[in-house]
Amino acid sequence: MTEEKKTPVKMEDVQAKADEKSCPVQKSLTFVEEFLAEPMCGRCFPCSMGSYETRIRLNKLLAGTAVEDDILAIKTIASVMAEASMCKKGKDTAKYVQEQIDSSAFEEHLSGACTTSECTHYLTYIIIPENCTMCGDCLDACKDYAILGEKKNAFLSGYSPFEIAQKRCTKCGECMKVCKYAAVKIVSAKEMEEAGVKSQESGVKS
Repeated sequence: MTEEKKTPVKMEDVQAKADEKSCPVQKSLTFVEEFLAEPMCGRCFPCSMGSYETRIRLNKLLAGTAVEDDILAIKTIASVMAEASMCKKGKDTAKYVQEQIDSSAFEEHLSGACTTSECTHYLTYIIIPENCTMCGDCLDACKDYAILGEKKNAFLSGYSPFEIAQKRCTKCGECMKVCKYAAVKIVSAKEMEEAGVKSQESGVKS
């Protein structure tokens, strides 16, 4: 029984996969990961070591643990790879990352924001109390038991609007899909932090 030959992954395929993303950081990580998965031959140090190190730094950006030095490191690595990689594949990987890092998205991630709403770490789902009717649609849709509250019964009062337990929420978005009253909203981590600061300031007596 003969084994079917696997079709080699081309760099065009790698870029096509990366271009499916919207966030420049996500684009860069996808490109590097797809490159590492097959097209990279590993014969030259700048390309192989540089790609692995870039992946580490990009993952830190997506996890919210990166600092300014991580962005500087990515820029430096990409510059070295573009110049010193022995093959065109390594150079193309470096150039792709360089194109993405020129955007403001990398710096925005440091401040706790992803303007494309593609990086779930930087997003928080909240329920707007004044819009919530306690209908229970989001409660039924949430598979993570992250919705806190009780369905409202007719002719009874005393119900509180639903809330989302952030530690349980996996940010799947199902609650937003089923809500007919626009009661579920996505806010950035930066917005949450600013709201918390304003709340603290308003509670301080002068």
